[in-house]
Amino acid sequence: MIERKRPSPLTQLLDLILIQLSNYRWSWRRMVITGMVAPVISLLALGLFAREADPAALTYVLTGSVVLSLMFENMGKVSGNFAFMKAMGTLEYFATLPVQRYMVVLATLIAFFLMSLPATLVTILAGRFLLGITLSPHPLVMVVVLMTAVPLAALGALIGSAARTPEDAGSTITLLIFLLTGLGPVVIPPNRLPALMVQIGRLSPATYAASALRQTLIGPVTGQLAWDLLFLSLLTLLLGWATSRKMTWRSA
Repeated sequence: MIERKRPSPLTQLLDLILIQLSNYRWSWRRMVITGMVAPVISLLALGLFAREADPAALTYVLTGSVVLSLMFENMGKVSGNFAFMKAMGTLEYFATLPVQRYMVVLATLIAFFLMSLPATLVTILAGRFLLGITLSPHPLVMVVVLMTAVPLAALGALIGSAARTPEDAGSTITLLIFLLTGLGPVVIPPNRLPALMVQIGRLSPATYAASALRQTLIGPVTGQLAWDLLFLSLLTLLLGWATSRKMTWRSA
C-alpha cells in the first residue's frame, strides 16, 4: 500500500484557500452587495441621531458599522459555510485528503477575509462621506482589520461546525450579531450605555474590534490598542482550536 506524502503546510493552505475562493466565484458580487447593505443603513440611521446628540459619537457609528460589516461578511458567511460543509459531507471529504484539519479552518478564515475586504472598504468610505468624519489611518490599520475579521470568522466557524443544520447556524448567528452589536460600546459611546451593558461588553470581541478600529482609523492610538489586539489574538487561537477539535478527522 502506497502512503501518500502530505504536502507542505504552505501548499495545503494555498490549495485550500483556492478551493474556498473558487466555490464562491459566481456569487462574490452578491456577497459584496449584501455585506454593505446593513452597515450603510446603520450609518445613515445612527449617524442622524448621533450628529444631533453628540458629534463625537459619530466615530462610534463609523467603526461600529465596520464591525457590523465584518460580522455579516466573516462571522455570518463562515458559519454558513461550515454548517453547509458539515451537512453535505464536505468536511468528511477534506478528512480523506492529506491535509491537516486546522489548515481547513485557517484557509476558510483567510478566504472569507479576502472576500469581505471590498464591503469593508466601501463601508469605511461611505462613513467618511456620509458622516463627515476625517480619517487618519494608522500604518497598523490593515493589521487591525485582519485581527478584527479573523476572530469573528473563527466564532462563526465554531457555531457552524457545532450546529445541527445550516438553518440552526443562521438563526444563531443572526441573534449573535444583534447581541454583539448592542452589548458594549460598539456603535454607541460608553457614556450613553447602562453600566451593566458596558461591563458585559468587556467579554465581547466586537467591543475590542471597534476600539482597535477607532484608534487606527481615526486616532489617537493609545496603549489600549495592544490590549485589544492581544484579546483578539488569544480569542482567535482559542476559537480556531475549538473548531478544529469539533471536526471529525482521520487518526492517521
